[in-house]
Amino acid sequence: MTHAHITTWVIALILFFVAISLHKKDNKRPYKIVTMILRLFYVLIIVTGVMLLPGITGSYGVKALLGVLVIGFLEMVLGLTKKGKSAGFAWILLIIGLIAVIYLGLSLPMGIYIGS
Repeated sequence: MTHAHITTWVIALILFFVAISLHKKDNKRPYKIVTMILRLFYVLIIVTGVMLLPGITGSYGVKALLGVLVIGFLEMVLGLTKKGKSAGFAWILLIIGLIAVIYLGLSLPMGIYIGS
């Protein structure tokens, strides 16, 4: 299940950057299609993440909460960008949240050991 979870969030990040690119090129219909597919991947991320939780306790609960916040930050960046407003603060929140979630995901016992 870990592979499914990682695959869904990697695809979601790719779709996010494709959506940003499509918006900058003013391709409204493809942008809308990609954002709807991205939202489906948000659901898949949450479902696979819940399936991985051994129980909502301690650091896993914090990681789950941060993961949901990162999804919110992704939507915030897309929404502010679509409205033509400054999304700088949302980008900062997204980057910090993404780094924190990835760090927790790799450092928790179910994560991947990186080292020598």
